Amino acid sequence: MRISILTIFPEQFDSFLNAPIIKRGMERNLIDLEVIDIKDYAEGSFRHIDDSPYGGGAGMILRCEPVMNAWNSVKDPGSHTILTSPQGKPYTEARAHELCSEDHLIFLCGHYEGMDARIEELADEEISVGDYILTGGELPAMTIIDSIARLLGTIRSASTEEESFEQGLLEYPQYTRPASYDGKDVPAVLLSGHDENIRRWRLKESLRRTLEKRPDLLNCHDFTEEEFQLLEEIRKERQ
Repeated sequence: MRISILTIFPEQFDSFLNAPIIKRGMERNLIDLEVIDIKDYAEGSFRHIDDSPYGGGAGMILRCEPVMNAWNSVKDPGSHTILTSPQGKPYTEARAHELCSEDHLIFLCGHYEGMDARIEELADEEISVGDYILTGGELPAMTIIDSIARLLGTIRSASTEEESFEQGLLEYPQYTRPASYDGKDVPAVLLSGHDENIRRWRLKESLRRTLEKRPDLLNCHDFTEEEFQLLEEIRKERQ
């Protein structure tokens, strides 16, 4: 997958490009990642990339011309452009899986008070990573790219199959050695070696965690008969 990032602060991606997951993806040719400095596409010796908004208002607005020039330099017929924006649709694990099928992703990272509205017309979609405001779109772009890179084979597939949100539920609790520490013991079922009992315990604890921490996820979950029975057991235990 080719990924192009359009930003006015390319230095913010220096450490990101050397992060283990991203670096491994590039070394294995799973990801071809390029960072484009929008300032290189601004005209004039001062390379102005922002200006005050028409009609007045606080702050500076990212100009459309340098952004469009940068976008045109990487755009091809198979590109899918994402604008990171608090006005976009909330990002989900399901969307991460869908984006993995794209050949070329272009990320538009906004900054300052906002951007010229004509820039928004370049985007195929707007994505939000949460209902809060950041100083720029660089961190959301990193978040989305990291979530995609994990699914492209940069880590073992078995490591992602049972994670939170993969099956519509939160992940079950996990433990490692020692079996007992400071008076707190690992659940006996995990030490039993009984695969079926362990599987059922993990499923039940996954349901329990989801009910306690993210009950909203259960509203759209397609329950199996076993999950429904386990959820009823949990609710009775809570009474």
